[in-house]
Amino acid sequence: MVAIKIEYVGNLHCQATHAPSGSQLTTDAPADNMGKGEAFSPTDLVATALGTCILTVMGTKAQSMDIDLSGSTVVVEKEMASGPRRIGRLATSIVIPHQVSERDRKVLEAAAFTCPVHKSMSPDVEMPIAFEWAK
Repeated sequence: MVAIKIEYVGNLHCQATHAPSGSQLTTDAPADNMGKGEAFSPTDLVATALGTCILTVMGTKAQSMDIDLSGSTVVVEKEMASGPRRIGRLATSIVIPHQVSERDRKVLEAAAFTCPVHKSMSPDVEMPIAFEWAK
């Protein structure tokens, strides 16, 4: 178990503290929903969690295969839906700047889909993942 303590500090801002490390982050409501967009919104954190989870899971698999994925990047584009307001789509693009064999690519791509955040999302959220590998 990991505890995250969250305090509402006013003006639609929250301060979250990761109990094991003491790391902190601040959220704000998005500009299109009464906030000022001064920090990640809660739904931005979901997109962030998805992208970092995918790269982390791919990284652990790559490490076990003695493959270096350093410098790899992910962009997650979040689209909101309405009725009710919710995340409708999280389109993920991953760029791997290293040459990897076709066999290893398939293993690493399969690992991406095992990310616990990806597995925890509602089936109502579209979550395509695109991979771009160095040639």
